This record gives sequence, structure tokens and C-alpha cells, in this order.
Amino acid sequence: MIKSLNTLTPEINEHTFIAENAVVIGDVHIGEGSSVWYGSVLRGDVAPIRVGKKTNIQDLCIFHSDHGLILEIGDAVTIGHSCIIHGTKILGHSIIGMGSILLNGSVIEKNTILGAGSLVTEGKVVKEGELWMGRPAKFIRNLTPEEVLKIEASAENYYQNGLTHKGENND
Repeated sequence: MIKSLNTLTPEINEHTFIAENAVVIGDVHIGEGSSVWYGSVLRGDVAPIRVGKKTNIQDLCIFHSDHGLILEIGDAVTIGHSCIIHGTKILGHSIIGMGSILLNGSVIEKNTILGAGSLVTEGKVVKEGELWMGRPAKFIRNLTPEEVLKIEASAENYYQNGLTHKGENND
């Protein structure tokens, strides 16, 4: 469901896949080639939500923010199933593992992987090229070049899958 709230209307690129039972409300912008999967909720009622190109928000994710905190997701981000993303910035080209929670003011820099089930506390910054995991999330090690390539492959895979679900992939 795509729903306006007062004067706030979602802006969704025509080449974006939004699952039938996903909910996108209010001040939400979603870029070309991105996908919002089954059961996810993006609620831009008190602060804006911005999603870049070829980003995938997998099943059962929750996106929200507090007043004054723009929730920003860059290009080519994979957000695993059942994540809670609240008032954070993910700068792009990253994987957020299933069941992770990112809290207000946290920043995930480019080319990072956050392990499944991780908790990124308020104001924490995950630096470019790093693997973090845990509750609370902690630095584990730097990513290998192969892992950085997997980030792009994941985004491309979900882009293609979104086209299939939208009925635009003729392969």
C-alpha cells in the first residue's frame, strides 16, 4: 500500500518494485531499481525517508525516524529480512544482515557489512570497508576485496529479482 499522509506523498520511481503488502507512508522517496519486499513498512510521518537506487529492503523490515532525523539509505544497499532501521544513514554499497537494528544517528559508511542480528547503537559510526557484528555491534575486521564484490552482486541480484516480481524481467 502506498499512502499519502496529509500533504506528504511518497515519491516512488516507476522502475521500483513495491510488494503488494508492503506499506509506504508519507514523506518517502525511493530511487530507480530499488525494491521493498513483502511485509515491510516505511513510515515517513514525522521525518523523511530517502532510499537510493538499486537498494533492496527485504521482507518484514521497519523504517522510521524521529523528528529532525532524516533516514537516508544510499545506492546499492542490501537490507536483510526483519531489520529495524531508525533514524540512521547508510551511505551506500553495504549489506545489513538479517534481523539487525540500527538506531538514531548511527552511520554506516560505504562498502561495509553488518552481520546478522547486530545492534548499532545511537551515534555509532561503522567505517568504510569494515565488517561489524554483535549486540552491540563491534568492529571485527576489514573486508576482503572479494567481500566488497559480493556487496555489489547482492544488490544486482535483488534488482533482477525485483524486476521479475514486478513483471519487467523478460529473461
